[in-house]
Amino acid sequence: MMLEVRDITVDYDGVVALEGVSFSVERGEVVSIIGPNGAGKSTILRTISGLLRAKSGSISFKGKEIHNLPPYRVVEHGIAHTMEGRRLFGLLSIEKNLLLGAYTQKNKSSIHNKLEEIYALFPILKERRKQLAQTLSGGEQQMLAVGRSLMAQPDLLMLDEPSLGLSPVLVKKIFETVKDINQKGMTLLLVEQNVREALELCNRAYVLQTGRIVTQGSGKELLSSDLIRKAYLGI
Repeated sequence: MMLEVRDITVDYDGVVALEGVSFSVERGEVVSIIGPNGAGKSTILRTISGLLRAKSGSISFKGKEIHNLPPYRVVEHGIAHTMEGRRLFGLLSIEKNLLLGAYTQKNKSSIHNKLEEIYALFPILKERRKQLAQTLSGGEQQMLAVGRSLMAQPDLLMLDEPSLGLSPVLVKKIFETVKDINQKGMTLLLVEQNVREALELCNRAYVLQTGRIVTQGSGKELLSSDLIRKAYLGI
C-alpha cells in the first residue's frame, strides 16, 4: 500500500471537519474523492500534506508514518500537492515557478531533465516560459500548477479541483493530461467536483459527506449507483 489514511479526525477550532476517515491508495492507481462543497475533501489533502494536523488517527506513506511531519518533509518523502486555486507566484516567470517546485531536488541535471519533461507535457509553457505567471489564462495556470508539482519528482501527486473555473474544452484537456500522467506511472489522488470525469478516470473512489466517507467503489460501480446518479449526475 502506498498511502494509508486510518481513522483521521480533523477539526477547526472545535468544529469537526473530518471524522473517522479511512482510505488507501495503491501504487499506480488513480483514486478520486468526490462530494459536495464543504464535505471536507480539500481538508483531507491538506492533512496528508502536513498543512493541517489530525486530532487523531494516522497517515502512512510507503510504510512510514507521516502525520506528524511538516509540509516540506512530506514533499521530501515523495508527495506533491497541487492546491485548489493554483497558488502560483504571479510576479515570477513560468520557468521560475517551475524551478521553485524542484526546491527539494539537488541534482541539477535531474532538474533540467524534469523541466524538459514538463515542457514536453505542456508545450505552451515552454513557448511562454519567460512570461509572468499572472499573465496566463486559467487553463494555462492550471497546467503550470500541475507542472510545478511534478518538478518535485513525487511518487504521489495530489490534485485539488484541477478543473475548477475552466471551460468545458479545458476541463477535457486537463483530464486527458491527468490520464496521461497516470499512464506514465504516476500515482494520483484526485479531489474533484466534476463527478462524471473523476469517476470515469479513476480506479477507485470514495464519496465524502459532512466529513465522513459514506460509500466507496470502483469508478464504474459508482457511476452506475443510484445514489451517485441522483445526487451528483442529475439522472
